[in-house]
Amino acid sequence: MSIEEIMSDSIVSVELDDSLKVVKEIFDNTNFHHLLVVASGKLFGVISDRDLLKALSPNIGTKFETEKDSAALNKRVHQIVTRKPMALEKSAGIYDAIHLFNNHKISCIPIIDDQQKPVGVVSWRDILKFIERARENRINKGHSEEQASDA
Repeated sequence: MSIEEIMSDSIVSVELDDSLKVVKEIFDNTNFHHLLVVASGKLFGVISDRDLLKALSPNIGTKFETEKDSAALNKRVHQIVTRKPMALEKSAGIYDAIHLFNNHKISCIPIIDDQQKPVGVVSWRDILKFIERARENRINKGHSEEQASDA
């Protein structure tokens, strides 16, 4: 089975010179946990919500926020991006993704086309959903076979 069949094609990307304020607003207002960083339309890197949390003070948005805390929002994506991320082409198989997750400390895999343009993302949750669906299909198939043999 191709990775394209389970990837999320809902991606949000940012550029290298975008501020962390923009990144924070995206994470605060969406259910995304990873943003793809593009340069000239090609995949350059990834920023996770955890990367952003490490770069910002926990005091932002509280009464304890200092000027220094606020200034961190002016940092740029290129200062915290994970460069040259592990990526797969959309023709790759699901087991290729499982291999990457098992052998590297990553939580998402950008999916790219043959021009290195991002077309989707696969998370470990997508892999678990695939496994769960496969299990349910096996169980349902087993029940169908039992019913047929009982008839």
